[in-house]
Amino acid sequence: MWAESQTKDPPNTGSLQNVDHLIIGDKSRCYIDGAWRAQDLCTGQGWFYEAGGSTDTMMGAMSIRKSLSPLHAECEALIWAMECMKILRISEVVFATECSQLVKMVSTPTEWPSFTTHMEEFLRCKEFFHPFTIQHIPRAQNTLADKLVRGARNQPAAMVYVDSIPPRWLLDHEST
Repeated sequence: MWAESQTKDPPNTGSLQNVDHLIIGDKSRCYIDGAWRAQDLCTGQGWFYEAGGSTDTMMGAMSIRKSLSPLHAECEALIWAMECMKILRISEVVFATECSQLVKMVSTPTEWPSFTTHMEEFLRCKEFFHPFTIQHIPRAQNTLADKLVRGARNQPAAMVYVDSIPPRWLLDHEST
């Protein structure tokens, strides 16, 4: 499943209620990513928000206990990004992910019984967003969230970072 979720082709999910796979116009976007490796003790989660029609940005990175799988990490990253958007009172946003399996999962949450708890939490969060919109994007378009999540995963201890200014460890990594 993980290898399939990394493909660049958008999933063929047909007509879905409350899920729009097209970004139209100047909408705000929240790019999300989850980082999981078998040998790591922690999972990294990250998101990068850019307001449509402006230069305003926010970002978040978190390193927490290890998720069960790469797809669990992606799902948990989406839920955390949604919770952060709710706290920031940003309800009109397009979530963007390179994980096609995550798009399929949130489009048909009842078809993923091993993710029941995650999907219940997702559906609670989803109520804030009218309409809820998620889009599959190529990995090359998700570089900021990817850098945040990998940097968080590599931190020596559990951490949470949310700010409009990139964390120092991210800037140090970019200059090398």
